[in-house]
Amino acid sequence: MRGTRIEIRPSALAHNARLARQLADGAEVFAMVKANGYGHGLLRAADAMHDNVSGLGVALVEEARALREHGMTLPILVAEGFFDAEELKEAERLSLEVVVHSLWQVDLLLASPCPVRIWLKVNTGMNRLGFRPDIALQAAAQLRAGGMAPVGVMSHFACADVSRDTYSEKQLLVAGQIAEQLMLPLSASNSAALLRYPQSRAQRVRPGIMLYGSSPFDWQTASELGLAVSHRFTARLIAINTVEAGESVGYGATWTAAEPCQVGVVAVGYGDGYPRHAPSGTPVAVNGAVTELVGRVSMDMLTVDVTGLDARVGDEVELWGDVVDVDDVARACGTISYELFCQITDRPERIVV
Repeated sequence: MRGTRIEIRPSALAHNARLARQLADGAEVFAMVKANGYGHGLLRAADAMHDNVSGLGVALVEEARALREHGMTLPILVAEGFFDAEELKEAERLSLEVVVHSLWQVDLLLASPCPVRIWLKVNTGMNRLGFRPDIALQAAAQLRAGGMAPVGVMSHFACADVSRDTYSEKQLLVAGQIAEQLMLPLSASNSAALLRYPQSRAQRVRPGIMLYGSSPFDWQTASELGLAVSHRFTARLIAINTVEAGESVGYGATWTAAEPCQVGVVAVGYGDGYPRHAPSGTPVAVNGAVTELVGRVSMDMLTVDVTGLDARVGDEVELWGDVVDVDDVARACGTISYELFCQITDRPERIVV
């Protein structure tokens, strides 16, 4: 066995969901399980968090269908809504809540009335999906006249995870005004807002990354936030080589030894979802001892400095997890943990612990 695997911890997912529920302080908690449960497995993540949340959030009707076919009875919100009339009918059949963010969706609903629960998305500054405030009021009026009144207003924060955030307060003010005018519940909080802005919790929160044991902030760790590590990404040493001073390692000869050293070859690469752009110096742990990546990541292998470590072929290397914080890896790679989680491929063995 190659030994490259993802150890998934349902108990940690449940812990993080409980923390979100406590922070929500009575607001509904809809756990975002889109993108295959942020790489943890859609059904596995949903099952683990089921008892601690009010509902689930997905991006696509297909994801919602998989949950329903699995027997999931919790309310499910489809964050990108429906893409055509066929999906709208499917949303009705599956008893889904759908986000309506564009006038073409309003037109489709009016042309084919459908008793689905509608959350009206308002663009308060993200400028991605959603109606501008004046158009949102018009859309709500049209839907109400057609017998399909929205059940809530939602928006999305652009900068809640930014240290010097002055934008979220303005967004919340606009979203709150629309919800108040329409006399509807409001949902705006993502993980960052839930952890940082109690005033944003309103009637429903939609946490994502915090549920998977990662911090949305670059100034506060997951551990400091009370989050549990939801999985470990590990592999095995398959060779240890002596590299002399002046010799290089890997494609492109991007890393050169300054002095004689021991370099371990690890059976994991970008074919498994480890980022190819991870630079030399990215942290890893060998038998629990932190060391670093040296040389370029290959499709099936990468190389690490094991000089001075008690390391043997077959020993465990943690790419991220208990010893190596995934957020530190993400920072070294110039990305975020969300991407690292979502790009793990099917090749590593999944182990539930």
